[in-house]
Amino acid sequence: MSLVTDAIAPEDIAVWRTLQRMQVTIMRRLENALLAGHDLPLASFDVLQQLAEAPQDRLRMNDLAVGVLLSRSGLTRLVDRLEREGLVVRNACPSDARGLFAVLTPAGRKRLADAAPTYYRCIREHFFDHLGGTELRQIALTAAKLGG
Repeated sequence: MSLVTDAIAPEDIAVWRTLQRMQVTIMRRLENALLAGHDLPLASFDVLQQLAEAPQDRLRMNDLAVGVLLSRSGLTRLVDRLEREGLVVRNACPSDARGLFAVLTPAGRKRLADAAPTYYRCIREHFFDHLGGTELRQIALTAAKLGG
């Protein structure tokens, strides 16, 4: 018995599943490379990278959660770990007594700089090297169309 409804054709579901598998496979490869080479989980790399790209190396916790696609509670736990490692600190927001900034430390910037070549090598090997310019432009157009 097929669970696929008339609303979605089986071949379309196959495309969706392939897209899911591709994303999970690439993310696992990135995670494994960062852990093996730098003892740095991908989510931690993402937080450090978001902070490094932000003005004054800092973001409000809510904005950081949106940027790294984590819940606020998930981000809080991750920032707790990064803070224990000395890679980030939290600073109070002067305009909002309840607001906090996550701030990249010099140790966090160094850890990011050490891990970045592994990250970029891995995405090149597992994504960009398999696509031509036309394919990349089409992916960019499709992602923009879907809200990515």
